[in-house]
Amino acid sequence: MSNNVVLITGAGGWLGGLLARALLADERVPEIKLILADVIEPKTPQGVDAVTIRADLTDPTQAGALFNTRYGVPDTVYCLHGIMSRGSEDNFDLGIKVNMDSVRSILDAARHAGERTRTLIKFIFTSSLAVYGGPLPEVVTPDTIATPQGAYGMAKLVDELFINEYTRRGFVDGRILRLPTIVVRPGPPSAATSAFVSAIIREPLLGAETTCPIGDGLVSPALDALALWLASPETTIRNFVLARHIPGARFRAHTRVVCLPGFTATVREEIAALERVAGREAVARIRFVEDETNRRIVASWPARFDNTYALSLGFAVDEGGMEPIVRRFKEQLEAGEV
Repeated sequence: MSNNVVLITGAGGWLGGLLARALLADERVPEIKLILADVIEPKTPQGVDAVTIRADLTDPTQAGALFNTRYGVPDTVYCLHGIMSRGSEDNFDLGIKVNMDSVRSILDAARHAGERTRTLIKFIFTSSLAVYGGPLPEVVTPDTIATPQGAYGMAKLVDELFINEYTRRGFVDGRILRLPTIVVRPGPPSAATSAFVSAIIREPLLGAETTCPIGDGLVSPALDALALWLASPETTIRNFVLARHIPGARFRAHTRVVCLPGFTATVREEIAALERVAGREAVARIRFVEDETNRRIVASWPARFDNTYALSLGFAVDEGGMEPIVRRFKEQLEAGEV
């Protein structure tokens, strides 16, 4: 196995690109080598000699080939790829194929490559708060049982069970990160049920109209009723990098699941932060069209977590709520950075 070689699946996506650049800037890991894979060939970070691979990750043969490049066997895998929540709900079979079957293929490839080199490959998996659903406590703790109410969350939970079992058996060194909803995401809206959470900030700041699927107007009580568990992209990527450096012994003995830290904000608090940063004319660009499927899925997700365990491992949390995030995104837009 080669030291300081990292494989990122889903590297063609926005988060994958941010992670690649963050890993290259990580002073704790000099001369890192990257293997970047996705269904479209990922872009190589400027000035970097990375291996980029266009692969169908649902094909076990192509998944296995990721562990046999000119960089050799990676010591760390970041498994980021997948079909988002609404896409999984609307196309169940494709969601299972991509969000479960392909993850199992990558996991098995990591297991067998580790067996050949007699090493444990770190397998860092991005899960989701969508694993939760049904009656929940006011605050979710590490002991809260996951009962998803959507195809996306179901697939993520199955993946978690496999990774925990592979870790228990010594096949891989798993780290499972349940992500908050990340806000603000740049670019066009994704097929995620939560895509509107970023869109109601991003599009108005771009001078464009957007649709909020929650409530029927600014006076709707639904905007107060729907609370969200959120984190900024910057903090999320910082936590991705940190996950690679935490000794395995520091995780709980029976599970490698960590709910990454976040904060709670309602849809109305999001819109209020937009108004404070960009004025009422920005808020006026939001149209309200109730989407029952969207509302049902997002409302099933928990909005408050106990951050104690994640913070004890060294993970970071955003401070100040939505306004600093909206302000920073506005500055990034004006500087042409996103």
